Amino acid sequence: MSRRESPPPPSPPPQVLGVRRGEVEPDDRPERAEPLSDAEREIIQDTWGHVYKNCEDVGVSVLIRFFVNFPSAKQYFSQFHDMEDPEEMERSSQLRHHACRVMNALNTVVVNLNDPEKVTAVLALVGKAHAIKHKVEPMYFKILSGVILEVLAEDFPEFFPVEVQMVWTKLMGAVYWHVTGAYTEVGWLQVSSSAV
Repeated sequence: MSRRESPPPPSPPPQVLGVRRGEVEPDDRPERAEPLSDAEREIIQDTWGHVYKNCEDVGVSVLIRFFVNFPSAKQYFSQFHDMEDPEEMERSSQLRHHACRVMNALNTVVVNLNDPEKVTAVLALVGKAHAIKHKVEPMYFKILSGVILEVLAEDFPEFFPVEVQMVWTKLMGAVYWHVTGAYTEVGWLQVSSSAV
């Protein structure tokens, strides 16, 4: 039975980096993201090369798991918010398109890890668009980061041993830090009635 037919049980919603029930508290955010070392950047870029060869399929796997395990996230997607069946999601051209956008944004981050200004600019655009235009609660970025890490570790076990997973966890923490910084910058204060 494939992962899409029987996804793992959902993880509890994360409560880290200052995000609680749809809020970004500036006082709770660390002053800066933990920087990646040269060796860590190299590990990320090397492993990403294997992932990005299959970016659409990996992105679709990520979004299907995200929406199956956290169905409340679908409220932000009018084109597929009523889809329940993972196979229907997999066939959706709109979901595939968004999966490619997610993977391409992550690719831009990975390719530019040696250019912190570019990474900051890209993630600020992502954060501001999701805060202002789409009104997505920032906690969903933390959840999505965890789903991405799970899928990468499961689909590419030969490239994602525990040590590599730890480096990727650090990267995803930095991504989340930058995105929530953009939320803070635009004055985000959205209280959720039911986040997950």
